[in-house]
Amino acid sequence: MQKITPCLWFDGEAEEAAQFYVQLFKNSNILDVTHYGESGPGTEGQVLTVEFELDGQSFTALNGGAQFTFNEAVSMQVDCEDQAEVDRLWDALTADGGVESQCGWLKDKYGLSWQIIPSALPRLIGGPDPQKAQRAMEAMLQMKKIDIDELQRAYDAG
Repeated sequence: MQKITPCLWFDGEAEEAAQFYVQLFKNSNILDVTHYGESGPGTEGQVLTVEFELDGQSFTALNGGAQFTFNEAVSMQVDCEDQAEVDRLWDALTADGGVESQCGWLKDKYGLSWQIIPSALPRLIGGPDPQKAQRAMEAMLQMKKIDIDELQRAYDAG
């Protein structure tokens, strides 16, 4: 069991969101669902919490109400092996009301921020040649979804 578990606050969509996230990542599943009882504070029988794992990382989704919403101060950063994984996750997370942002960031349809980052990115923007790394950084700053080939072209240019 992990010692620290992120708790994500939803306004009634905790179970739906957990099911959506679980289908996106391998080694993921719903572990437990609890419901409000007659003493509340939510409606009796409504989902209170959903315990779930995403690729072995535990999370709790809580139906806490409309008092709080997600913002970019906290995001889920996903290390992607290749462009196919970047594309698959980007497309799924921006579908049905998700919003693209800059530099690999997006908000999904629930308002949760994600960073969809190819593992090549740190190698290119942190490369040993500062001029090459700067060109890759400048290219990345112009992107919404990260394009590995475009980063590599910028890195190799000159």
